[in-house]
Amino acid sequence: MKAIYFITPTKKSVDGLIDDFISKSSRRYKAAYVYFTDSCPDNLFNKMKSSCSKAIRRCKEISISFFPYESQVFTLNVPDAFYRCYSPTLEKMKDKDSVMEVMAEQIVTLCATLEENPGVRYKSKPLDNASKLAQLVEKGLENYYKTDEKSQIKAKTHSQLIIIDRGFDPVSTVLHELTFQAMAYDLLPIENDTYKYKTDGPAGKEKEAILEEDDELWVKIRHKHIADVIEEIPKLLKEVSSKKKATEGKLSLSGLAQLMKKMPHFRKQITRQVVHLNIAEDCMSKFKPNVERLCKTEQDLALGTDAEGQKVKDSMRVLLPVLLNKNHDNYDKIRAILLYIFSTNGTTQENLDKLIQNVQIESDSDMIRNWEYLGIPVLSSSASQQHKQPRRDRSSEETFQLSRWTPVMKDIMEDAIENKLDSKEWPYCSQCPPTWNGSGAVSARQKPKASYQDERKSSARLIIFVVGGITYSEMRSAYEVSQVYKSCEVIIGSTHLLTPKRLLDDVKSLSKPKDMVCIKDE
Repeated sequence: MKAIYFITPTKKSVDGLIDDFISKSSRRYKAAYVYFTDSCPDNLFNKMKSSCSKAIRRCKEISISFFPYESQVFTLNVPDAFYRCYSPTLEKMKDKDSVMEVMAEQIVTLCATLEENPGVRYKSKPLDNASKLAQLVEKGLENYYKTDEKSQIKAKTHSQLIIIDRGFDPVSTVLHELTFQAMAYDLLPIENDTYKYKTDGPAGKEKEAILEEDDELWVKIRHKHIADVIEEIPKLLKEVSSKKKATEGKLSLSGLAQLMKKMPHFRKQITRQVVHLNIAEDCMSKFKPNVERLCKTEQDLALGTDAEGQKVKDSMRVLLPVLLNKNHDNYDKIRAILLYIFSTNGTTQENLDKLIQNVQIESDSDMIRNWEYLGIPVLSSSASQQHKQPRRDRSSEETFQLSRWTPVMKDIMEDAIENKLDSKEWPYCSQCPPTWNGSGAVSARQKPKASYQDERKSSARLIIFVVGGITYSEMRSAYEVSQVYKSCEVIIGSTHLLTPKRLLDDVKSLSKPKDMVCIKDE
C-alpha cells in the first residue's frame, strides 16, 4: 500500500518516516505522500532527501500547525508555554526562547491558512513576552510571504493581529461566569469537551456527550446566561413532546427516556436537549447552595461598585463573609482573595500573611503570591507599576445583577476596530499602512447590506492572541463583537484554554523547579 504522512517537521517525525523506508527489503509501504504541518527546516529536508527520496511521491508544507477549536477560536495546544513564559525558576532563557519560536511559527501558519498578512501589534507593558513574540511573528510573516511562491498576498492585508500577555486582565480568569459554556466548564468535571451524565437517575447508565459545534443547540445557547438557558431548554422539550402528545405538563428525565424509545425519529433532537438540560441542572445544583453568594461578592470586588451602583467603600468587609463561610472550598476562597487584591491594586505583606493564615491556605499560598510573575502587583509596594485601565461605559447595557463584569478583552476588541487603541501602549511591529486606520471597519457598518458571506470575504479580520491561556468569557466576546461590527470578524486564540481552577494550579507551579513540573521537553 501507499501511505500518507501528516506530520510535524521535527527530528522525531522525520526519523520515523525514514525508518519506514530504510532499505528496499524492509520498507513498510510502496510509496509515501508527505504533508508537513509547517515549513520543514533544510537540515531535516536534506536528511529525508538523501535517505528515502525515491519512495516519496509528494512532499508538501501545508501550514496548519494550530488547532481550530471553534469557528472563531484556535489554540496552539502548548499548555506548558505558561510555565516556560512566566516561571522565574528557569535558569536558561533558551527554554523560553524556544517555546516563543515554536509559537511564532504556529501563529504564522494560522495567518497563512486565513490568507492574511496582518499588521502585528502588542501590549507593551508590564512584561515583554508579547513584544518578543510579536517581533518573531512579524519576521515569520515576512519570510513566509517571501518564500511562498503561490501566495498572491505579498503586501499587508487589512487585518490586525494583536498579541497580549495573560496578566492584562486577571479578573476575568478567576470570576465565576454565569453564561452557559463558561459556567459548565468551571463548575462541572468536563474533560476533553466530554460531559458525562445519567438519564435515569443516579442508578442509571452513564452516557457521554461531546460539546462541539456540530451540535446546533449547543452553538445556539452556549453564550446565553444560565437563567435564559433554564427557561429555553424545557420549552424546546415541550415542543418536541407536544408534537406527539406523548406527555402532558413538565417532563421528568425518565419520562423523556421513555419518550425517546417511542419516537426514534426525534431521538437525536431530544438526546441533545436532554444533555443540555442535564448540564443546566448540574450547574444550578452547584450554583444555588454556594456559588450564588460568591457571585455577588465577586462582582462587587471586580467592579468596585454594588448592584445599585454605589461605590464599595471597604473591600475587606465585602470579602470576609466568603472567607468565614465553611461551605466554600479553598479554590473559591482564593479566587475571592485574588479579586480583593486586584481591586486594591495590591495589599500589604502583613495583610496577605493574615489572610493566608486565617483561611488556612498556607500550602496553596503560591496561588496568590505567584501572580507577581504575570506582572500583577500582589503587594502594594509594587502597585505603582500598574495603573488601572479606563473602562468603556457599559451602564446602558442590560445585564444580570450577578453578571455585571465585562471582560477587558471586549474593550480591547472594540477599541481596535474603532481605532481607539493608544499606539504608545499598543505599538505596531512594522510601518502602519493607511488600511489600519480603523475608518474602513467602522464605515463598513453603513454600507448597503451584502450577504453575510460576501461581507465576511471583503471584511477585515481582527486576530487576538493571548500568551498564557484564554477564558471562555473572552471567547464569547469574540462572537459578540463580530455580531455588532459586521465588517470585522474577530478571531481569538491562545496557547491553551483556561478554567479558573486549572489556572490557579498553573500559577502555583510557577515557583517550582522545572523537574517538578510536568512539562514536555522539545
